[in-house]
Amino acid sequence: MQSILSCALDSWEIGIGDPGWGGWLIVALYAVTGLLALRVASVAPFPKTSCQRERVFWGVLGGGLLLLGINKQLDLQTLLTDAARCLSQMQGWYEARRPVQIGFIIGVLLLMLTAAAVVCVALRGTLRRTGIALTGGVIVLGFVVIRAAGFHHMDRLIAIEVEAVRLNWLLEMAGPILI
Repeated sequence: MQSILSCALDSWEIGIGDPGWGGWLIVALYAVTGLLALRVASVAPFPKTSCQRERVFWGVLGGGLLLLGINKQLDLQTLLTDAARCLSQMQGWYEARRPVQIGFIIGVLLLMLTAAAVVCVALRGTLRRTGIALTGGVIVLGFVVIRAAGFHHMDRLIAIEVEAVRLNWLLEMAGPILI
């Protein structure tokens, strides 16, 4: 484990992950959305039948968004990707990594869909108030997972820039905007 961490830290360094205006806009969007979600969790007048469930939902959502805002600039998913690359190189299966990446994405997608179903059941009767935010949360998680998987083809696609606006930024902003 120590050798994997050492290898990953050799290629990753702490710093500002996305120093451009778009990166900072996304950080601000995560922060504002996260703080608003925490505010909803703490003061919104929820019906008695769903009060605790909705407070937990909004609290977890808000805390998660704040953490993602921090991660946006620390670029911790790159550290995770580097650690996975180091592990695959040390174990000798780096050249055959595509099936593992696809399996990872499919596994996480199934986990997300299962979690979304569980949350939908837990929030039954509240989806009129929470449904759009739940959809935004799923979009955010999906984007983060696909970025963490480290597909170079996906990296090239989301790096497309039109008029100084990266596709990456638009995709990453969609979830918090819905929330």
